[in-house]
Order: sequence, then C-alpha cells, then structure tokens
Amino acid sequence: MFSEPKILGFCCNWCCYGGADTAGTARMQYPPNVRVLRVMCSGRINPAMVLKAFKEGADGVFVGGCHMGDCHYDAGNYKWNRRAKLIEDLLPEFGIPKKRFRFEWISASEGEKFQKTMEEFTDTIKSLGPLHRSFPKMSKKSPMC
Repeated sequence: MFSEPKILGFCCNWCCYGGADTAGTARMQYPPNVRVLRVMCSGRINPAMVLKAFKEGADGVFVGGCHMGDCHYDAGNYKWNRRAKLIEDLLPEFGIPKKRFRFEWISASEGEKFQKTMEEFTDTIKSLGPLHRSFPKMSKKSPMC
C-alpha cells in the first residue's frame, strides 16, 4: 500500500523557505514526508535537477519561489517561470504526469499558504500512487543543464 509519498520541495531562500519557517514557527503542521531543500533562488533550478529528483526516488517535486517582482536577485523568478513551463512540457516525455510537479509563489509571510499547498500537493501525490520509474540514461552533457 502506498501511504507516504516522497516529496522534494525546492524552496527559495528569500521567500518560500521563509514561508516554511513561518509555518513551523506558528506550529502549522504540514506532511512530514515533504523534504525541503533550500536553494538561493528559484531561478537557479533547472530541468535536470527536477528530473534527477524523480529519478532518485521522489514521487512529487515542488518548487516555491518569490512572487513576481519580489525576487532578491531581480529576475530569478521570471527565469524560473519560463523553466517551469518547459518542465511541464518535458515530464510526459519521461512518463511522468504533470500533476506530480507543482510550483507556487510563496512569500516569507505566507506560512499558511505554504502549509496548505504542501497538504494539497501531498494529497494529490497520494491519489496518484507511487511513481514507476524507467528513465533513459542521461549524459553529463545533457542540454538541460
């Protein structure tokens, strides 16, 4: 039985990670199977990182970044927005349903939004069941890097 999916959350240091911290400080509980990975900016995340997360065992991947116009690095979230659309188009090519990937704009003050997003995403992944992996071998010189 598939009870607890493995979810990896890439969270921007300046906004979404702060939102996760705000949720924790306020004792808002979100599923413990969500593993939060702090990144300096959502604009630093590339498709290869998301695909590797799935390849290494994640059943779902979440990315949280700053709201548009609020990026600490000026345009990182605009870069991420373009990459997210690319990832959504790319996932079916690897046999991964788009519903297993989610991104949201979450500020440091939006702990409740972070908590609710994690609960909703976990419920979605649970309903999909485990991800059956059969990825083609990617070279280190992948054009996605």
